[in-house]
Amino acid sequence: MTATPRMENLKPNDFASDQEVRWCPGCGDYAILKAVQRTLSEEGAQRENTVFVSGIGCSSRLPYYMSTYGFHTIHGRAPAFATGIKLTNPALDVWVITGDGDGLSIGGNHLMHVLRRNVDLQILLFNNETYGLTKGQYSPTSRPGTRSPSSPSGSLDSPFLPCVLALGAGANFVARGVDTAVKDLSATFKRARSFSGTAFIEIFQNCLVYNDKVFSNFTDREVTSELQVVTMHGLPLIFGTEKNKGLRFDPVRVELEVVTLGENGITEEDVLVHDETNRTLAALLAAMQPPNHPMAIGILYSNSVATYESQVYSQIAAARNGGANLDDVIRRGHTWRVNG
Repeated sequence: MTATPRMENLKPNDFASDQEVRWCPGCGDYAILKAVQRTLSEEGAQRENTVFVSGIGCSSRLPYYMSTYGFHTIHGRAPAFATGIKLTNPALDVWVITGDGDGLSIGGNHLMHVLRRNVDLQILLFNNETYGLTKGQYSPTSRPGTRSPSSPSGSLDSPFLPCVLALGAGANFVARGVDTAVKDLSATFKRARSFSGTAFIEIFQNCLVYNDKVFSNFTDREVTSELQVVTMHGLPLIFGTEKNKGLRFDPVRVELEVVTLGENGITEEDVLVHDETNRTLAALLAAMQPPNHPMAIGILYSNSVATYESQVYSQIAAARNGGANLDDVIRRGHTWRVNG
């Protein structure tokens, strides 16, 4: 007789482990952790079916604080471990926790391949534009001129835009969120969890010790409405304190431009409507940067295709059902016999 597992109605605290949470007081990671636990609770997730996989960095401590299965792996390799876990047991709910250094520097190669393969898992990339764990060196997302222990005269590197990179690598679900916006983050996590394939979420996370307020130009309460546009499928890309600004495509510059409703005869009909299945639009939104453009927050792109593990298992099944004889396969086509 096979026992039917009992489904528990778990609260957010039920997903918290008995480990002391050790991040700097005021770190944005606390809010992200709460958003993850809230999401799993509201989604009816079960601890024994949930796995968190991380690499190295402040963000990568998160599996310790979850009362689920967890793997704290080596620097940058979390996507490779997560792929193996998902292929071994596709029924598991797999989450990858990484940072801008762990995921985009030493782990950049692994990140690109898990995105293009479309393994069914969620990737949360905590972006604070610095290496917080190793005392504030500049990272692949740090802006030119960033002064740090590894760039005392200012960084000369051109930074990655994580969502632009993800889209270029073939990601089929790309989103953005802000660490302290727990309710919105949780809603995005739910969409990511329900997506069939690799869901990539960049989270703007404040490191108050080594890179404090690096995102304040669009996350401070006084400027949020003016410098953030929330993307919602099927709705016009309108923002601003008075909801009087919008985004329109500029065919000359081949980019999105900010327009003001009511000026020069511009109406809501001139504003682009967000289509989360349009990869080109998603790339344009992901490339926008303040102060000339608002930061796009929410689901930028979502277009479901066959997952990697489903194709792998289909391929295995086809090979088994074919009944091919190994000797026949080896001798198929042109063969030669060599007489000694």
